[in-house]
Amino acid sequence: MDFRYIGNSGLRVSSICMGTMTFGSTTSKKEAFKIMDKAYDNGINFYDTAELYPVPPKKATAGDTEEWVGEWLKTKERDSIILASKVSGAAAGWFVPPQRHGLTAIDSFHIKKAIEGSLKRLDTDYLDLYQMHWPDPIVPIEESLRAFDDLVKEGKVRYLGTSNDSAYGLTKANETAKNKNLSRFQSIQNNFSLLNPRFLDELSTVCKNENISLLPYSPIGGGVLSGKYSNNFYPENARFSAYVNNPNPRVQAQATRFVNPKTLEATSRYVQLSKEYGISPVTLAVAYSKHFDFVASTIIGARELSQLDESLEAFKFNIDNELMSKIERIQADILYPMG
Repeated sequence: MDFRYIGNSGLRVSSICMGTMTFGSTTSKKEAFKIMDKAYDNGINFYDTAELYPVPPKKATAGDTEEWVGEWLKTKERDSIILASKVSGAAAGWFVPPQRHGLTAIDSFHIKKAIEGSLKRLDTDYLDLYQMHWPDPIVPIEESLRAFDDLVKEGKVRYLGTSNDSAYGLTKANETAKNKNLSRFQSIQNNFSLLNPRFLDELSTVCKNENISLLPYSPIGGGVLSGKYSNNFYPENARFSAYVNNPNPRVQAQATRFVNPKTLEATSRYVQLSKEYGISPVTLAVAYSKHFDFVASTIIGARELSQLDESLEAFKFNIDNELMSKIERIQADILYPMG
């Protein structure tokens, strides 16, 4: 089993993390418990959730995922689990968070309201990692960090992280923390995959130089890298099939961002490449996402138990230089062509 530390924290996590965002929407409680049990039995000690979950975000279901994770957590020894959750930021562009009547912000009031709610739903007295779900463009980062730092001092949170952040945002936050003697962000949770390797520019430089860990989400591109969208552009019962038919154009845009001619062409070549190496395209995608030295743990998801196996195979598969060169060729040809 491969374990890695998050940043310069004491959190030693499995290189694959179990994500939970579908628990309560497309995944039933019974199936969610089976998925978490299988992940645990296969050595995964890191579980990620959020007050926002499940997705798509709805007022009626917000917080259900944390309640289910908390109920499951009682079947395990608490200190055998590294548990992460998140506080909802301001409007995220394509939706407004349903918490606190849609008036969320990363200020002292909302951070302290959010942690109390999460701890209650998760039925635990502390979180190992507490993350800002996305940056707040209005509230000064010093106010946010002072509120987060209070949670660390109170013992409600062990370490802090951010998500969906930029190189500027991450650097500004951690320089502020250093100058004001506050707890810093040890991790950043951003989208990173074979279809979206943009993290490899400035953000990876920040992470490597400052010892901050990436926790990649959507390593299989929201399911696109499984190949299921290739033959039928939007197959039934798939996430982006529901999104593309949503009356909200911002939700529709989330589908076309992941499912478009470029991503499908690249996926087709990745599928062929995975066949060459005798693995599934999902295994290839997860192995790529956890390959880099600035990555602590890659967050996988599963709507049903059977989907977990191919991701777990990535524990045993390593990408060598020859395979990485082939991957980079596909990225250069299709996703980021030169000239």
